[in-house]
Amino acid sequence: MKARDFDIPDADVAWCPGCGDRSILRSLKAALAELEIQPKNLVFVSGIGQAGKLPHYIKGNVFNGLHGRSLSPATAIKAANPELTVIDVSGDGCMYGEGGNHFMHTIRRNPDITNLVHNNMVYGLTKGQASPTSQKDFHTPLQVDGVFLEPFNPLAVAIALDASFVARTFSEDRKHSIEIFKAAIKHKGYALVDIFQPCVTFNKVNTRDWFKKHTYYLEDDHDPYDRNLAFKRATETGEYPLGIFYKNPDKSTFEENLTVYQDEKTPLYQRKLDKDKLRVLMETKR
Repeated sequence: MKARDFDIPDADVAWCPGCGDRSILRSLKAALAELEIQPKNLVFVSGIGQAGKLPHYIKGNVFNGLHGRSLSPATAIKAANPELTVIDVSGDGCMYGEGGNHFMHTIRRNPDITNLVHNNMVYGLTKGQASPTSQKDFHTPLQVDGVFLEPFNPLAVAIALDASFVARTFSEDRKHSIEIFKAAIKHKGYALVDIFQPCVTFNKVNTRDWFKKHTYYLEDDHDPYDRNLAFKRATETGEYPLGIFYKNPDKSTFEENLTVYQDEKTPLYQRKLDKDKLRVLMETKR
């Protein structure tokens, strides 16, 4: 397969020229092509925001839901048909702000989905307010005296909750992003990929050059199975590591834990409804 197999002809891309979302889109198409995932077997789920527009520009099935609430339908879609590749696409405001509660409890459930979070440290769609990941002293039209809150650390939170795959990449390093995306999609269980990306319009601090100067790659000998080490690396500030921080392949997935799949593996959507059995069940609950 080729990356162009995921192109949507004449798609009206609404992102600003130079937006990091564009690089993420290109890298994701390349990763999916290398994995030879057919668009018909692919479902993108998103909420609201600039990142949430990505599924509109790539060939596949799409469910677009409420702001910060995309992980719940993504979990349900995977449960109804475990054969699908489900990718949740969101931004730092949508996922870590409005969706923070869903984020934490999805990690606990461990559905076999990939969660790509575009992290530009600002609310881009609503014109530049501080987001949960905005750094201290970041000035905006709303936070005129600068942000005084501690930035939300999604990687540390995910590792603390024993997420089964936690990684971070930088949108402008396409080679690295492609490899991280492939690893996350192939992983069995919930996979978080936090993606540093520049917002060229509303964030003049955390620019492309800023990310290049303030990031580095985890060493080749980094042990992603050492949870304590992974947590320590995730809390580093000043310079931020990129790579796969943590993996726990031994956790059972949400779908595997569902009673309906214990004795029968047929996807739920393929099963015929036994109305008599349902009626008897309803009677027992009266």
